[in-house]
Amino acid sequence: MQNGDVQSVQEWVQRESGGVERLLTEVRKVIVGQRYLLDRMLIGLLSDGHLLLEGVPGLAKTLAVRTMAAAVHGSFQRVQFTPDLLPADLTGTLIFNQKDGEFVPRKGPLFANFVLADEINRAPAKVQSALLEAMQERQVTIGETTYPLPKPFLVLATQNPIEQEGTYPLPEAQVDRFMMKVKLDYPSMADEREILDRMGDGKTPSIEPILDLEALSRAKEAVQAIYVDDRVRDYIVRIVHATREPSAYELDLEGLLQYGASPRATLGLMAASRSHAFIRGRGFVTPEDVKAIGGDVLRHRLILSYEAEAEAISSDDIVRRVFDAVEVP
Repeated sequence: MQNGDVQSVQEWVQRESGGVERLLTEVRKVIVGQRYLLDRMLIGLLSDGHLLLEGVPGLAKTLAVRTMAAAVHGSFQRVQFTPDLLPADLTGTLIFNQKDGEFVPRKGPLFANFVLADEINRAPAKVQSALLEAMQERQVTIGETTYPLPKPFLVLATQNPIEQEGTYPLPEAQVDRFMMKVKLDYPSMADEREILDRMGDGKTPSIEPILDLEALSRAKEAVQAIYVDDRVRDYIVRIVHATREPSAYELDLEGLLQYGASPRATLGLMAASRSHAFIRGRGFVTPEDVKAIGGDVLRHRLILSYEAEAEAISSDDIVRRVFDAVEVP
């Protein structure tokens, strides 16, 4: 890409990213702090990537998704996952119309721009797996007919920490469909005091739509045009490859990893890095973008061994070692 092309992309990104900054300002009327969460939600939205949000109850995960949907004028559906949930409760089913004497489809809550799958790991595997076609193919089959899902289509699934009672681990095939896994912590004392001041009377500030779906589509086109140098592309590939062949990078992970990240992680890391650059008003990706987003893209895709769990080594620890070992261009 020539310098003139990079400059034109830079100007394009700066024009479109201004709307995203206004969107964040509007969302912050309701959501106190949580810049990390809001950034990752925006990255998922701009990259067409689904998000897995992990944290204890009460951290405003549901409120953040609902608020973001309102701010972009998108439709919103919330599904509470429970042990007795059925796949048809997500996708929809065929209903017999006695007047016409035929079956007609009744579409389920997946037919929305933003779908909040709340406490996804409280439902058994067959229900979790019902999301797979929707998340990957962005379509749903009801009876013998396949229906496309609306654009954009974003699944934001919340889960409680896996050690809590009554939870089921997600199947590896489904976990890999999430572009990022975002781990949330408690707010700071200052943020919690502001939450109390804003919402202590039980009222939630109203939200005005800032971006329509057409403006969001233009922003996504700008994201796709962001320049990624060949050296940065090689860096992304080396990062993912190091999770599969750690010894090639002088990484001592012997016996700690069962499986490394899949090629879907490589694509996700590239797309998320572009979106990370976009929300910072840049028309090109730097290694810092890759580092900033790398943990979120990789942490849920590494399958650790029993030995790693016995030594209390987490996937975040492995990701940090990988980024330390792989040379930055």
